[in-house]
Amino acid sequence: MQHDASTLTEVRTHRIQNALWGLFIGDALAMPAHWFYRLQNIKETFDGGITDFVDPPHPHPESFMAGMTYRPNIENAKKLGRRYDILHQHARFYQTNFSTFNITTDNRETEHGNAVPKLANRFHYHHGLKAGENTLGAQLVRTLIRSVIHAKRYAPHAFLSDFIAYMSTPGRNKDPYTEIYLRRWFENYTNGQPAHLCAEFQRNVWSIGSHGGIIRPMVISLIAKSAYQGLGIALEHQNLTHRSENVASALAILIPLLHGLIRSTNPQKTTNALARSIRLPKITGEKLFSAYREHHGPGNIAKDDMWRLHMEMADSAFELAHFVKDHNEDTVIRNIFANACYPEHGLPLLLYLAYKHHFDVKAALLANTNAGGDNVHRGMVLGLLVGAASETVNEDLKRGLTDYNELNKEIRIFSEIAMSGQAIY
Repeated sequence: MQHDASTLTEVRTHRIQNALWGLFIGDALAMPAHWFYRLQNIKETFDGGITDFVDPPHPHPESFMAGMTYRPNIENAKKLGRRYDILHQHARFYQTNFSTFNITTDNRETEHGNAVPKLANRFHYHHGLKAGENTLGAQLVRTLIRSVIHAKRYAPHAFLSDFIAYMSTPGRNKDPYTEIYLRRWFENYTNGQPAHLCAEFQRNVWSIGSHGGIIRPMVISLIAKSAYQGLGIALEHQNLTHRSENVASALAILIPLLHGLIRSTNPQKTTNALARSIRLPKITGEKLFSAYREHHGPGNIAKDDMWRLHMEMADSAFELAHFVKDHNEDTVIRNIFANACYPEHGLPLLLYLAYKHHFDVKAALLANTNAGGDNVHRGMVLGLLVGAASETVNEDLKRGLTDYNELNKEIRIFSEIAMSGQAIY
């Protein structure tokens, strides 16, 4: 059936809005089970699994947030007039050079091998958030969206200014979990590096190559008229906070896919075609977790070995439709693909969940939620895709978000600016 230009514009605007709703819903649904690597722990903690927005529990059986490090150059920051405190009321969970840490981490969690406190002190990564609230990763998406809305265009330096203000202003961030890329970014910032060069390298800190680096670049790509131009803008934005080969590789698939789904009437065909460009990791999820446990945490693995564990890929194409037909979720999650934060595992896993659940927003996002691990950031990426492929998003899911009214306005205005064709000039 033929559609005129105004109808196509309306459809694409609506699909962009649905993609953004999917992002925020995927984040909030997954938040309570974030970093539950062991799937049985999710079933035991959430009465068989999560089916709706719920509060994060205490204690978190696998949490190793307590004791993560942040050591800015305070003296230099003061000389430069740069703020260094990005933790504020959450500093008690971190080892810093400006706050007191009173939590002993003398146990070792058997699932991931990292040092952890006694169970009573294993605070949830999102301790204090409530059902339907969004994490810091999603709030930084909102920071980007507001930056575009304010200027009516994308301006990288304006985003960086808003990003610094959001992180360094007390009371803005309610979420304790401050990803390593943020802590290393601000350490570089307090050392005097220009803001646009503060992103850490994956080769120096392996976890820089994580799902968190994919989300905002996908969102900002929506202001471009084509996937070709959108990928360029996405990669430029990625490098503001993540210098990562694995993130860039994932974006090379995800940007054309996101743009294709917005225009597609057959999401399965669109996704299967692009999935063939993916090469799966040679090291399975179970082997990866075994290596982490053997070394008492990934931080103890030599850089060259980490490179091999994460960068050795199979030669053959990823045939998604056949893979979905031949593998059930119990076999795929953790065993074949790690549910950790790495895109070489997370990208094929989230495409598997989207395809397996027929791009149904609620079904796919709940499957991702109960897959655990880095379900929050993986869920935001998945939410963008299944939302973009959908004519409608469940109204109850939208209204279950704590900031529904504000999000409704921000999503509407951003989508209008994106479709204006003027946001990149």
